[in-house]
Amino acid sequence: MTPRNQKVVVGLSGGVDSAIAAARLKAQGWDVTALFMKNWEEDDDAEYCAAREDLAMAQQVVEALDIPLRTVNFAHEYWERVFAIFLREYEAGRTPNPDVLCNREIKFKEFLSYAHQLGSDYIATGHYARIEKVGGAFRLLKAHDLSKDQSYFLHTLDQRALSPTLFPLGEAQKKDIRTEANTLGLPNADRKDSTGICFIGEQRFADFLARYLPPKPGRMCTPDGEPVGEHQGLWFYTLGQRQGLDIGGPGEAWYVSAKNIQTNVLTVVQGHDHPELMRRSVVAKSMHWVSNTPNASLMHCCAKTRYRQTDQACVVHIQASDVVLVEFDEPQRAPTPGQSLVLYQGDQVLGGGIISATHSAGRS
Repeated sequence: MTPRNQKVVVGLSGGVDSAIAAARLKAQGWDVTALFMKNWEEDDDAEYCAAREDLAMAQQVVEALDIPLRTVNFAHEYWERVFAIFLREYEAGRTPNPDVLCNREIKFKEFLSYAHQLGSDYIATGHYARIEKVGGAFRLLKAHDLSKDQSYFLHTLDQRALSPTLFPLGEAQKKDIRTEANTLGLPNADRKDSTGICFIGEQRFADFLARYLPPKPGRMCTPDGEPVGEHQGLWFYTLGQRQGLDIGGPGEAWYVSAKNIQTNVLTVVQGHDHPELMRRSVVAKSMHWVSNTPNASLMHCCAKTRYRQTDQACVVHIQASDVVLVEFDEPQRAPTPGQSLVLYQGDQVLGGGIISATHSAGRS
């Protein structure tokens, strides 16, 4: 794409990735404006996600790059369309992914709308992913650096969001980004990357959640119903979890295998790969297809049920435009209701949905 001084608004977080995205676009000839988005106001003094600290760094970056900076507050939109859903899902016993919601509702909806108000036709972020135009459609692809690929979190983007979006780091290797930042003299060249959910920060997840969802103690039992302990509330646990169970006794470590909201019972098993943790198939609802709903009712591809997972071969049965049954070639450990199932064909993201049910081997 030849920029020819076309306007682009770059989401600048204070981190090195978004800074290099802005630097690369300016070097290519784009008319670059940076935008700092404040999405959370509940913990302005929290060490990990302090907006003031991030904004101060963003201001130093734009001074070094000689580009303008605007700020916008999306905290209300974030609370209503990301965080409120996050809490409802946990209360219902599921484990949501707020990063997916944030991308769909804030970074590629509110941000895009705001950029248009500024007179820009394009937006850009520091995400590690790629966009390819084939015919009249835009494809979402994995980044070249698979260790940093973030396409899993972007699977809800539609053609309206993809067509005006640029991912300048899609073909980059992370190891080269800091070198590039040091060469440019950027102040955040060696700043630590953020990890985890930004609104939680460095506090314990259970402590954060307890501020919004009160404890509701109940029994921890084996699959046979034998009591082995007490939990503090089902929303504090997720499938496959080991930490925080505080179950003593001999034998292998304990893991969460099921949650029953109706009885308030947390089921636990011993052993990382216990059969009760393994699933052969999952149902995903609220499916979003990046381009079009596939014509066939069955297709062979790969899937991820969590971000860091390698691609898993599977057969997808399309039961409706927004519902699929996915049968894996190999059993999967603890796929979790509320998490995203994302489908891939090679490097291409086909689409994804929310896991609503899982089935043991031998079931369909």
